[in-house]
Amino acid sequence: MTAEKSTLHPRNLHWNSYDFEQLISCVPELKHYVFVNSYGNQTINFSISKAVKLLNKALLQHFYGIKNWDIPDENLCPPIPGRADYVHYLADLLAENSKEIPKNIKGLDVGTGANLVYPLIAHQSYGWKMLGTDINEKSFENAQKILDQNPDFSENIQLKFQTDSKFIFKNILSSGDKFTFSMCNPPFHDSEESAMKGNLRKTKNLKKSNTSKNNLNFGGQQSELWCEGGEITFISKMIQESAEFSSQILWFTTLVSKKENLFKLNSLLNKLKTVEVKTIDMAQGQKVSRILAWTFIPKEKRKDWF
Repeated sequence: MTAEKSTLHPRNLHWNSYDFEQLISCVPELKHYVFVNSYGNQTINFSISKAVKLLNKALLQHFYGIKNWDIPDENLCPPIPGRADYVHYLADLLAENSKEIPKNIKGLDVGTGANLVYPLIAHQSYGWKMLGTDINEKSFENAQKILDQNPDFSENIQLKFQTDSKFIFKNILSSGDKFTFSMCNPPFHDSEESAMKGNLRKTKNLKKSNTSKNNLNFGGQQSELWCEGGEITFISKMIQESAEFSSQILWFTTLVSKKENLFKLNSLLNKLKTVEVKTIDMAQGQKVSRILAWTFIPKEKRKDWF
């Protein structure tokens, strides 16, 4: 596990190998999925969605104090270390303007999903207030259930349902709302078939035997994994719509999985006369991703957001 995590952000809490004794003390059921691999290290089979979910549950409880976290089996079960990385790189981006990581700010998580992971980690890591949005009613209800079971977060993490899938910020932002940043992990695939093929490749790369075509090893529903046109269409729509709310969010950000999409996205941002655009590289082991960030606010006015 250590080798896979060697490229995590320096402030990421998950640099070290998993201490399964500690994690099992948080979630006893996890012990049924832990085994010793050929290198003599304790691990789990990451192609088994139940094992990944229990690991996430234990990590969130042990490192972030989140109790009774759970998601339906059909929902996306994200790897916690990678999700934490996005939050920490966002903190670095915001610190460029204020010379230190700001605390009293508000962030917007577009498509928070049933797992609510980004708001939970962001608040517990830096004290940020977060608003999570989603278009899937069942996912939204589960995210609310997580909040209900962690009432200490109720003042700092809120949810708002997006009623129209054509929009990202519209229906969410009122005229007086201001957020220091938005973040998003967009649907990656352009069809359900593409999502299934991607999972089979992932499973094969992990050298696991679980290759059932109907078993996404990290779970996931349509709105989480794919949309018409895939990642490029979703992010392009986000960029176009961001111009309408250019004075209400300091930094718009999103993950971009396909490097080849950056040229088109940057061209679109240039047409919208953004003030600054950044690409922030991230890597967790062999997986490489990046954050695309853009702002319409001149540098001299950004201090007003902190």
